[in-house]
Amino acid sequence: MFFCSISGEPPQDPVVSHKSGHVYERRLILKYITENGTDPITGDKLEESDLIAVKASPKTAAPRPPSASSIPALLQTLQNEWDAAMLEVFALKQQNNSLKQELSVSLYTQDAATRVVARLIRERDAAREALASVSATMGVARTNGDVEMAEAADAGGLPENILSQIDETHKTLSAARKKRKAPAGYVKQDEVKTFTPKHTVPSLHASSPSGVTALAVSHTNPSQFLTGGNDKIVQLYDRSTDKVVVSLKGHTKKINHVAFREHTGEPTLLLSGGADKIAKAWSHDEASGEYIPKGTIRTHKGEITGLVVHPTSTVLALSSTDRTYSLHDLNTFDQVYRSPESDESFTSLAVHPDGTLLAVGSPASTIQIFDVRSGAVAASLTPPSGVPFTVNTISFSENGYHLLAPDSLSSVAIWDLRKPKLAHSINLGDAFKTHKVVYDYSATLLGVAGSEGVRVFAHKTWEELVRFEEAGEVVDLAFGADGKEIWGVSGRDVRIWGLPA
Repeated sequence: MFFCSISGEPPQDPVVSHKSGHVYERRLILKYITENGTDPITGDKLEESDLIAVKASPKTAAPRPPSASSIPALLQTLQNEWDAAMLEVFALKQQNNSLKQELSVSLYTQDAATRVVARLIRERDAAREALASVSATMGVARTNGDVEMAEAADAGGLPENILSQIDETHKTLSAARKKRKAPAGYVKQDEVKTFTPKHTVPSLHASSPSGVTALAVSHTNPSQFLTGGNDKIVQLYDRSTDKVVVSLKGHTKKINHVAFREHTGEPTLLLSGGADKIAKAWSHDEASGEYIPKGTIRTHKGEITGLVVHPTSTVLALSSTDRTYSLHDLNTFDQVYRSPESDESFTSLAVHPDGTLLAVGSPASTIQIFDVRSGAVAASLTPPSGVPFTVNTISFSENGYHLLAPDSLSSVAIWDLRKPKLAHSINLGDAFKTHKVVYDYSATLLGVAGSEGVRVFAHKTWEELVRFEEAGEVVDLAFGADGKEIWGVSGRDVRIWGLPA
């Protein structure tokens, strides 16, 4: 620490005389040299050029004045700093309490709004069901008030010939269903536990954009299967020869669904529906030996999210993101019915094995079941609670008593249609995202395909019989003949699991 030889205090701008070696405050020594021209200590002649600046570190704190160096002064300084800190803490506490009160009010308001919205939704659904019941009783299809004239015409009743086919099919199938048992030689649940990978058909469709998106297995010729892909192509493949039978073009966007129409006495149709809002049909031409287009359906304004052949085998059902479903005659490909526009998009579709009910899923976690003959809502199924999700897949059991569908982002539910109520829910794990659910022909097995492969469960006991994770993500699933094979789509591959050789 330096002290000025004139003032005796620490200098703010110290300089040193190279003649005498004394330290001075620059301001004071310059004033003294101006008046006297000598060193104030030695009396020798001194000029400003004889002074050398002392460079102190800029981090060095300035010393306290002598008045602040006493104990009372230090205590007063500490008291002042403590008071300032306490005042700042008090202000922060006030701000924190204010924010807590604002947050509490916001949470209460949000909770109240949620309860009101939930009550209004329940009242709306109840009013719809009541209106649908009245409409069904009066024989009138339900319509929304804002439906345009063209759409109102679309929502008219089914033609008499289609109605009679549906009624006849319903009587035949429902009577047979009550007595039906699994065919002789059908796979048993214990045998499913032994299923292993049997065959893989690799590298189907184009490599860019790659990916198989839909699968259907032929019932009349189990070695053939139909696939749709991101490459906008529909392919018919023969497993017995390991060759593509035909590649069918006509879509302008990816394929969402494919299906066979196979019926005794009728030509087999290859059907597809895509993100380009259209459905197409092809059939084998005996004369040329080629598959030729038979019809294109352009009814919908949104992409096709469901495509199912009705049990009559003469009617095709479609669902779409345009919030409607439609029915089409497979002989003429004319539209025979289009539903009134719903409040939500339709994201999946299934038809009851007796042919009188049609179920559609929505992005609002709900499943609506319609009477195919009248278009009235027969039931509305909504899981008890949870995070909203999209019902992207639905499957009726072949005995007609149950419906299988996701009931959350990572679980699937079995609905009892006789009540109707939720009979059971199967948790698949938080990481599992469901892409496809399907019942087998015997209604004793149910399969789930998703982000972590394939899982097969036993109906009623809900035991997990087998799981296949080696394929990774599986986007579509089907049971083979007699339930002895399970077919799945993963990437560009079609994988087949079954009984060990």
